[in-house]
Parts: sequence; C-alpha cells; structure tokens
Amino acid sequence: EEDLLNDVCREVVERWSDSQVVDSKEEKEDEVQAIASMMEKQARIVVKPKEVSQEEKQRKAALLAQYANVTDEEEYPFPALLGALRDISCSKPPAKAAPSQLCRPAPALFRNTNVEDVLNARKLERELLRDEFQKKKEQDKLQREKDKLAKQERKEKEKKRTQKGERKR
Repeated sequence: EEDLLNDVCREVVERWSDSQVVDSKEEKEDEVQAIASMMEKQARIVVKPKEVSQEEKQRKAALLAQYANVTDEEEYPFPALLGALRDISCSKPPAKAAPSQLCRPAPALFRNTNVEDVLNARKLERELLRDEFQKKKEQDKLQREKDKLAKQERKEKEKKRTQKGERKR
C-alpha cells in the first residue's frame, strides 16, 4: 500500500507541475502578445510636428525683439539671443531705409524701468539716511552746548555759595 500511495502522490505532483508549466507558458504568451499589441499601438500614434508659418515666426520674433529692447545704461543678459533676434528682424529690410536703420529692432511701446526704480529707491534711501544723520549731528551739538551751559551754571552757583560761606566767616 505504501508503494501505491507513493506512486499516486508522485503522479498527482507530476500532473500538477505539468499543468502549471502549461499555464505559465500560456500566461507568458498572453503577456508577450499584450506587449506586442501595445507597441504596435504606440507605433501607430505619431506626433505630427507643428507647422509654423513664416508670418507666425516673424510675429514671434517681433514680440521677442519688442521685449528684448534694452536701454544704453542696461546690459542685456543674453547677448547670443539678442544677436539672433537682430538677425531675424534684419531678414527683411525696408526698401527705403537709411543704412544705419537697417538692423535696428522696432521701438518698444514701453521701457523697462525696473533698474531705474531700484537705483532711485536706493538714492532716496541714502538721502534720507544722510538727512537723519545731519539732524542727529545737530541735536548732539545742541545737547553738548546745553550740557556746557549747565556745567558752567553749576560752577557759578558753587562759586557763589563758597563766596557766601567765606563772607560769613
């Protein structure tokens, strides 16, 4: 009976392992098939590059040039970009323009005054501090004069008191 029991157990284990191998092969094939179908779908999805017309490029370049205008006192942080903008704006020179005006970007509608505002604020702050210092200096001078007068008055009082005391003797 033990032999029979061992044979039955071995047969059950073999059949179970065979079924597991078949199931895992089917699962692997299903996974491979799913991955292949996903890759095919991704291959079909092609992002078309956006076509930008020449007019849109010029409009964009004009906007960039407008905001990139820098006054003489300021320094442009990206000189390479500024050169590229000038090249774009110089691609179509006007027919009757003077040679000095051929490669100048269009004038801006406004001027960036951030730097000037900061400098003016610092200058104003320095002036206020200077005025405060001057006031304090004058107050200190007045206080020293008052102290000097008070000291002198104390000396005079002391002198009078000592003179009174000497007269009484």
